Amino acid sequence: MKNILVIGATSAIAEQTIRLYAQQETNLLLLGRDEEKLQLICDDAKIRGAHEVNFLRLDVNDFDSHASILGEAYAKLGRIDLVLIAHGSLPNQQACQQQVSTTLRELNTNALSTISLLTLLANQMEQQGGGTLAVITSVAGDRGRQSNYVYGAAKGMLSIFLQGLRNRLYPKGVHVLDIKPGFVDTPMTADFPKGPLWAKPQAIANSIVKAVKRKRNTLYTPFFWRWIMLIIRNIPEFIFKKMKL
Repeated sequence: MKNILVIGATSAIAEQTIRLYAQQETNLLLLGRDEEKLQLICDDAKIRGAHEVNFLRLDVNDFDSHASILGEAYAKLGRIDLVLIAHGSLPNQQACQQQVSTTLRELNTNALSTISLLTLLANQMEQQGGGTLAVITSVAGDRGRQSNYVYGAAKGMLSIFLQGLRNRLYPKGVHVLDIKPGFVDTPMTADFPKGPLWAKPQAIANSIVKAVKRKRNTLYTPFFWRWIMLIIRNIPEFIFKKMKL
C-alpha cells in the first residue's frame, strides 16, 4: 500500500490530487497551515476510500520546524513512497519592487522553504533507496518577465534545484518530478480574467497522477504549455526585452 505525504495540502491542486489518490486506497498524511481545512480534506479523503489519512500543521516559512515535522511524518507513515509539494503564493510584483522585505518573503515561500524541505526529504529517500519527490513549480520559472519576475525567479531557482536533485538521486532509485502548470483557475488567481489557456485544478491533478506513474521528469500541464514556453524561451533577448509580458 502506497504511503503519500502532501505538503501544502490545502492548495486547490493538492486537494484534487488527494482525492484521486484516496480512491487508490492509499495512506495519506497532509501538511498545511489551516487545520480546519485540513480536517475537511481528511474527512473527504476517507469517504473517497483512503486507507488511512491524518494531518499535521506546518508553516513552511518556519524553517526551524521542518526537521521535527518531517520526523513526525516518517514516524506516522514509516516509508514514504511519494511526496507532493504544492504550497506557494502569488506575489504582487509591484509590491516586491518597492520593498526588499516583500521580495525576500516571497522567495522564502516559493523557493527556499521547498528547498529546505527537499534537502531533508532527499536524504531520507536516498537512505531508503526509492520513492518519488513531485514538486509544483510553474511555467513562470522558464523565463523572467516584467509582470512576475520575482515569482518566476523563485520557481526558476526551484526547477534548477530539482534538476540537480534528479541527477543526484537517480542512481539511488529516487524519482524527481518537476510539475510546471500554466494558468490555473484557483482561489489564488480568482481576480484574474480567464481565457482559453486556463485550466481547472482537477485537470492538473489528473496529469500529475499520470506523470508520477510514468516517472516523467518534467510535466508541463496542460500539455500545450511545453510548446508555448519553448517559443518564449527561444525569443532572442534583444527582442524579448522590448516586449510587454
